[in-house]
Amino acid sequence: MAFVLIHGAGFGANCWDELIPYLRAEALAVDLPGRGTRAEVDLGTVTLADCADAAREDVEAKDLRDVVLVGHSFAGVTIPRVMDLIPDLIRHVVLVSAVVPADRSRVLDQIDPEVRGLVEQSITDGVYHQTREGAAAMLCNDMDEATTTSALDRLADDSAALLSETVTLSGYRREIPRTYVHLTRDQCYTEELQQRAIALLRPDVTDLDTGHMAMISAPEKLAAVLNAIHG
Repeated sequence: MAFVLIHGAGFGANCWDELIPYLRAEALAVDLPGRGTRAEVDLGTVTLADCADAAREDVEAKDLRDVVLVGHSFAGVTIPRVMDLIPDLIRHVVLVSAVVPADRSRVLDQIDPEVRGLVEQSITDGVYHQTREGAAAMLCNDMDEATTTSALDRLADDSAALLSETVTLSGYRREIPRTYVHLTRDQCYTEELQQRAIALLRPDVTDLDTGHMAMISAPEKLAAVLNAIHG
């Protein structure tokens, strides 16, 4: 068995660095196109299908089986595409405060109209850019100063496709067990939005008393949830 870790928007595979040492099985952290090991890819060209293909490529390159597929935040719109590509390799899906809008909608469609306008202004030539100040407020409310700095130092620009492309959720209709990790202090993907995602997916639910970046602020707590699924 192996954990395959899919990061959310604004980060790369290194957002899982604190978590991996606590996991009791092999762990593969995927860099989606445009950062880390795939930094040569032009973010302005990246689609959701490209993100899913990257995850599939990494899983197949490692010849992994019996995968626990873990997706954080905006990985909620990448994960179902991965489920459609390699369903026979996936044992369980874990969604950590994952964004799950209605099928055939856009992530932007569920954001408050005033906030949506600000987000759209942050998109240039297909690239979404977060400021350190904005990210600190949304992502680091449960972190001390040193941990906040470490997290913000890993911020990366991202593909606007995560926000503006129509999502396909057909993978979630597959009979693959799934768990939603509900983050009770999350100021980024708020309580209302997490509950909408839970209502759409009808998963098992586990609560963690953390902010949005649980893998950085509380890696032992999140690892305990994942290791319990590992068994």
